[in-house]
Order: sequence, then C-alpha cells, then structure tokens
Amino acid sequence: MTADELIDRIVAAIDAVDGLRPTVPAGVALPDWVPRLGPHSAVDVAAEAVEIRVTATALPLPPLLDRLSAAVKEILAPTPWAAARLRIVVTDLDAGALDTTGRDDSRPAVS
Repeated sequence: MTADELIDRIVAAIDAVDGLRPTVPAGVALPDWVPRLGPHSAVDVAAEAVEIRVTATALPLPPLLDRLSAAVKEILAPTPWAAARLRIVVTDLDAGALDTTGRDDSRPAVS
C-alpha cells in the first residue's frame, strides 16, 4: 500500500464516523481529484507518526475519537505504518454540535 492509498483509506474512515469530518485548511475548496488538497490535506503520514486533523460536528467527542482510532489502527495494522504513533487532532467544533434543539435536559447530568 502506498502512502496515498493509505490516506485515501483514512479519509474514508473519517467519513464513516458520523460526527467527524476531515479538516480542510481555510480557502481549500477544491475537488477531491486535486492531489493532497481537499480532505486529503487532513492526513499526514510519516514512518514515526500518522496525524489526522478532524472537525467535530457532534458531541461527545470520546466515543467518536475511539471509533476513528479503532478504524485507523485496523487500516494501519498490515502496513509499514503499523508501528507509527497515531495522533488525532480535533481542530474545530462545528456550531451544530452545540445545538440543543430536541435534546432532553429535564434530567440532571450524571457525573
């Protein structure tokens, strides 16, 4: 598997987690076919580390990040990047994640 193929699979894993999306740098609204731009710019692959930058569109974060982490570790396992450190960075929180419309706040939060 090449690094570009790995990035394609990681972007697909991000897209599969409802509540996360790849973080795209401001001003990058180019089609997916432009290499290393669009959603692919959210993933950096090196021998020692794989870094993924995501925007959260839902809360709570821990279950979303756990799902993404598990999916990416499964992708990395049979590759030369299996021993690379995985770093997931939440770069932004979409305002929609804070929308409480329809949420039942009548019960106190459990701590």
